Formats: sequence, structure tokens, C-alpha cells
Amino acid sequence: MLKKHPRGLIVLFFTAMWERFGFYTMMALFVLYMNDSFGWSDQVKGLHYGVFNGAVYIFPILGGWVADKLLGYKKTIILGAIVMGFGYAFLAMSSLEKLFMFYLALVVIAVGNGFFKANISVLLGRLYKKGSDLKDVGYNIFYMGINIGALIAPFASAYLRHTFSFQTAFAAAAVGMVLSLIIFEVGKRSYIEANNIDTSKKGGKDRMKDVEDIPKSESRERIIALAILLAIAFFFWMAFYQNASAMTLFAKRSVKHYKLLTPEVYQSFNPLFILLLTPLIVGLFNHLRKKNKEPSTPAKICIGMFVAALAMVVMFAASIMGGNKDMNIMSPSWLIITYLIMTVSELLISPMGLSYTSKVAPPKLQGAMMGFWFGATGMGAIAAGIFAGFYSSMPHHIFFIIIAACLALAGLMVMGVLNKLKKFGND
Repeated sequence: MLKKHPRGLIVLFFTAMWERFGFYTMMALFVLYMNDSFGWSDQVKGLHYGVFNGAVYIFPILGGWVADKLLGYKKTIILGAIVMGFGYAFLAMSSLEKLFMFYLALVVIAVGNGFFKANISVLLGRLYKKGSDLKDVGYNIFYMGINIGALIAPFASAYLRHTFSFQTAFAAAAVGMVLSLIIFEVGKRSYIEANNIDTSKKGGKDRMKDVEDIPKSESRERIIALAILLAIAFFFWMAFYQNASAMTLFAKRSVKHYKLLTPEVYQSFNPLFILLLTPLIVGLFNHLRKKNKEPSTPAKICIGMFVAALAMVVMFAASIMGGNKDMNIMSPSWLIITYLIMTVSELLISPMGLSYTSKVAPPKLQGAMMGFWFGATGMGAIAAGIFAGFYSSMPHHIFFIIIAACLALAGLMVMGVLNKLKKFGND
């Protein structure tokens, strides 16, 4: 699967894997930490979850600008890794008596993620030649690295929390960031040519490399196409980020409890399914490409929206079948099937959104535009958290069918602008 891909892909793969291990170790416990250690209501937990998750994905707009205009991708990624590591360490020092450390940690993690997240995705895209038909697959493979980290994290966090404490698990997240930073630095020769800083240090200073320019009218059209996609992607992320809020509460309150299947462990099914399904989906698209039948990147995203709506329909059915009672009587299979379907939609939307942004963003604004992709993710996350606050105040089947309707509407919106989105999708 790695044949013909640039060597830097494997370095960025493992860099992102350990960074995501740290992040998802923290996220697997975030709502449970506020619930068990602080005793906050669903509304308060949902608000904190939504605002933090939103900030995590909005700060990449700033991080992208810093990389485009000031530090370059490599230095900005390193800065982000260091800042995030400190954030997890601060979280490990927090408690109900030290809420200041809790809030400080959240701010520091969000800022560090902003410097890291968008820029490693841009750096990956710059490894591929313009017009390469391997870029979509490259992002799928990169996404596997992200999800290996996300798969390990819930198990590690559950073990560390139950054996030691929440604080021990948060400290492990900081260790993940250290490993990520080491891998990125050791493997720098494989990706340094894709950086946007000239390392020859002419005149004693690092200088921005010359970047291809395009007419202002075309740049404007590209930004409009991306803006349309970002607005539509918002609905997917609003649904997706119910995984650590409403769906975690469903696991805690409505699903039968088993020794090895605790509420936080359900989040491991998503990355597990990504690892299992990615080779199948990549193989399918490779097969279709050889026959000149591969869907365009925007078409894949469109299909993904309808698949995500189907996942929420499953939760709608699970709620009607007994989940509404908030009694631990439901089979885990309802959540597992939902995660399976949602994973298919994620593979059609998230890595494809990264690839599409890399292709379409004006060359001098790649970091910033990738930041806006994550910004749309952040707005969806904020909406997810706010909406999750209503989980206990309405029948659960109504909660999930509203989300399903929003996703179906988003799919129809993509269909309506598909030709416009396709215009620059093959760069």
C-alpha cells in the first residue's frame, strides 16, 4: 500500500500516531473526568466539551497562518508538540481544588493543537507532486496512523484510570507527545524538501521558499469552493463528536455493563474499524481508478454524508427499542454497529476533506486554508457539545433523528454544488 509513496509519509504517519495517542487518551476521559471528579451536570459537561473541542479545531487557523507567514511548517509543528505536552502535564496536576490548572491545561492543549494539526496535514500534501493520483490514498494511509493512536488511547486511559488515577492517564498523554516529537525530528530528512522554509539560510536567516502564484480570480474561486465544503462539513462533525458526549452517556446509562467494555472503551471501535476498513476502501478506489470509475473527492464526501445519516438512524432505533429508559438493558451491538457505519462515513469525509483542501487551497494560503478546514470541524464540535446538553432533556430518539435529518440535508447540499466542487479537485 506504500508503494510509490514518498518516504516522508511513514515519518508523518508515526508522528501523528503518537500525537493522537496523547490527544485521545485525554479525550476518552474528558467527560468522565468532569462527571466523576467535578460532579457537573450534563449541560455543564456538554458546554465544556463543546467549547474545548471547538477551540482545538479553530486554533489551527492561527497555526496555519503562523506556518505560512512566519515559522514554516516544521518549526510550527515542533512548537505545537511542545506546547501540547505541557498542556497534558498541567491537566495531570488538576483537581476539583485546582480548577485553575484544569482550565489552563485546556487552553494550552488547544493552542498547541492549533500549531500542530493543520500543518502536519499540509506538509503531507506537499510531499506529493501536483496532480498526483496517489494523494487521496496518501491521506487515507496517514489517517490510519492517526487512528492507531486513537485505538490504543481508550484502552490505555481505561487501564491507567482504573489502576491508578485520571491524573496518571493524563501524564501518559504527555509521554505520547514526547515520542511524537522525537520521531518527527529524527525523520526530518524525509520531509524537509516539502517544508516552506529555505534551510540554506541565505544571508544568515531562514527564508520563505518561492511559492507558485495563481491569478486572483482563480484564487477567489478556489476559496469559495472550499468555503462551500467547509459549511457543509460542519454538519458531519456535529454528528461525529457525539461519540465522546451523547454516545458516551448512552453507553454509561443505557447499555449493559461488562468488565472489559467500559463506557470509554466504546470509542476504540471507531479507530479499530478505520484500521480494518481503510485497506478495503483504498483497494476499492484503486480498482475503480483503473477502470476510470473512481468517484471524485467531493462525490466521496457526498456519499459519506448519507452514510453518516444512516448511523444516526441506528441510534434512533436503539433509543426507541429501550435506550430512552436510561437503564442498562441495551445490547452493546447497537453502539458497535453505529460506530461501524459512522467509520465508513468518516473515511469518505475526513481524509478526503484533507486531500481536497490540499488540492484546492491557493498555494500561498495552504496552511491557513487547512486551518479553516479544522475550524469548520471545531464549529461542528462546539455545536455537538451544545446540542449534547439537551441529551437528557428530550427523548433520545428525537435527539438522534434531528442529527440524522441535518446530515441528510447536508448530503443534498453537496449534490447541489457537486460540479462546482469538482472544478479544482484534480490539482
